[in-house]
Amino acid sequence: MARDTQAALVALNRFGFGARGGASGDLINASSDPRGFVKAELARPNGVLLEAPGLQSTPQLGQAVFAYQDQVKQAREAAKAAAPAETPPAAPTELRRNPSLNAAATEIAGQMAEAKPADNAARPDAMQPNAAAPPAAKPAPQPLNVIQKTFRAEALARLQRATLAECGFTERLVAFWSNHFCISASKGELARIWAGAFEREAIRPHVLGRFPDMLRAVEQHPAMLFFLDNQQSLGPDSRAGQNRKRGLNENLAREIMELHTLGVGGGYTQGDVTSLARIITGWTFAGRQGQLGSPGSFVFSVNAHQPGPQVLLGRSYEATGLAQGEAALADLARHPSTANFIATKFVRHFVADDPPPTLVARLRDVFVKSDGDLKALAMALVDSDEAWKAPLTKMRSPYDFLVASGRLLAQVPEDPSRYLSGLNLLGQPLWSPPGPNGFPDTNAAWAAPEGIKLRLDIAAQIGARLGNNIDPLDLLEFAAADAASIETRRTIERAESRQQALALLLMSPEMQRR
Repeated sequence: MARDTQAALVALNRFGFGARGGASGDLINASSDPRGFVKAELARPNGVLLEAPGLQSTPQLGQAVFAYQDQVKQAREAAKAAAPAETPPAAPTELRRNPSLNAAATEIAGQMAEAKPADNAARPDAMQPNAAAPPAAKPAPQPLNVIQKTFRAEALARLQRATLAECGFTERLVAFWSNHFCISASKGELARIWAGAFEREAIRPHVLGRFPDMLRAVEQHPAMLFFLDNQQSLGPDSRAGQNRKRGLNENLAREIMELHTLGVGGGYTQGDVTSLARIITGWTFAGRQGQLGSPGSFVFSVNAHQPGPQVLLGRSYEATGLAQGEAALADLARHPSTANFIATKFVRHFVADDPPPTLVARLRDVFVKSDGDLKALAMALVDSDEAWKAPLTKMRSPYDFLVASGRLLAQVPEDPSRYLSGLNLLGQPLWSPPGPNGFPDTNAAWAAPEGIKLRLDIAAQIGARLGNNIDPLDLLEFAAADAASIETRRTIERAESRQQALALLLMSPEMQRR
């Protein structure tokens, strides 16, 4: 069979994370049947799931957060009690407390606590007794920061999977849908510890399944409910709403319609947002007391739910409790505007900033006719000629770039620190987009001069660390072989050192574009 190296480059870079170095032979394998190489991952649906030792469920992690917060409180009280009464007040700079030590926001059955970001959670110095205390006042034992430990373990599992995948198409799909249905780990302690579990539980099982099922799983996941404050939303006429003199929070309802399904201009009104907000009142999660269920698990609170039928997009939904909201989501998933919004966004991500209209229309039809079959949507994309003929002009996101570099260098991460630091530096901190619309997906967002300079800095650091033991020209063969441009090859050959040559390879179009 004839080999097509250029098509193999498209297969690996457009649909995956690029070729792996070492003895993988990815470029050779892809060149014999590029479309079949990409599709092969879609035939392994269980390969999308992610299980690793130590990764826990959302309820387990919720209980861990609550226990950790209790330990922090006890440590703080013990430190306060250990200080002598005559100890003078500390200077203002010594009295600063890490805001992450505040309890995460949970309002279950009328109970609510204030949440603060946990980016620097549990600094040991934040809980030490006053330095003026005599030697007899021993500091209380410090609790293990389970939040940051969990976040790093989840990040490492995701990075290892992306680095080891043969093509990486399904991992790219996971990243796409995780960004579409994004939460932010910077919201607070619960969001940070739940970020990885949210992706594992609500996104991965449905990446090759049905959009209506993914939509329901996402909107009922405690991480999404917490991120968009639905645990604070009370039906005005519900028992809890009347008792507490508080009402709706429309955050989740608005983003469901604007960002998750119909899209801007999708045919809904502010009245529809309010109706959906009423419909999903009572969608919450059990708090630390476990009065409604296992702490950290999704629950439907009848007392918080707005009673009576509701009208959404001209359709009436009877008062059927939890089923009322599930029926509304199912109809939103099947709405024509949703099909068009998803198809457009899908093509923009994988093919071009300006999605070819014919390809968008074809994927929209597949989405509608298959009842939101996401595997069928992915197959239709791979089968399209437009996806293979369009030039590789999309700039890789920071996450794509770092993973592609690790794959080419055959560096399976054993610690997520370098990746997490690099993502922070490049403006795409893991699971922490700047808003509920996720990270941008266009060249303008990632090709700005400052961003390119920062990528060059990271490439130079990688070159300095690994360049001595690597021949960059050999790596170029793994990455692109004869599909590499003459300019790239000459630039690497003229480099003053192997370290510089490796940095130039990582910054080449073959590594930066997809």
